[in-house]
Amino acid sequence: MLLSIRAGLRASEIARLDWSMVTDGRGRVGRLIELPGRVVKYGMARRVPVHPELRAALVALKRLTPANRHSGPVVASERRGTYDNAPAQPMKPKAIVNWFAATCREAGLEGCSSHSGRRTFVTRAARLVHKAGGSLRDVQQLAGHRSIETTQAYIDGDADSQRRLVRMM
Repeated sequence: MLLSIRAGLRASEIARLDWSMVTDGRGRVGRLIELPGRVVKYGMARRVPVHPELRAALVALKRLTPANRHSGPVVASERRGTYDNAPAQPMKPKAIVNWFAATCREAGLEGCSSHSGRRTFVTRAARLVHKAGGSLRDVQQLAGHRSIETTQAYIDGDADSQRRLVRMM
């Protein structure tokens, strides 16, 4: 869930995320998620800074993986190969989508999907980017969108913010 909400990853990116993309040379969880072109939409590689809450969750998850494994899926399928010590297999993107749907349903959240966290990430980033000294282009790059129009379509409006904005003018 945090990979979607705190890093804005797509279900397909979560499914393809490998420990080598989130760890440094020593195998420790790093400060960036390095998404190579082979795992992202349109082949547009990108780097996403790791939110502290997400980093803590990744560190905890990393502790559950074999000590010598610096690669392999971050989100592994429960299924393994034919041998007990077979390497972990990544989940399929559709399985990630289904997991999100089931989890949201169990939580009583209607209308949520695997993309909801990503939309939340983009909307929050767009609302806060000015405080970081950035622009909507930075949000576009974090999201891995080819066009700024796509990024804009993700951003939800807020009536209270609009009223405050008009009063400030």
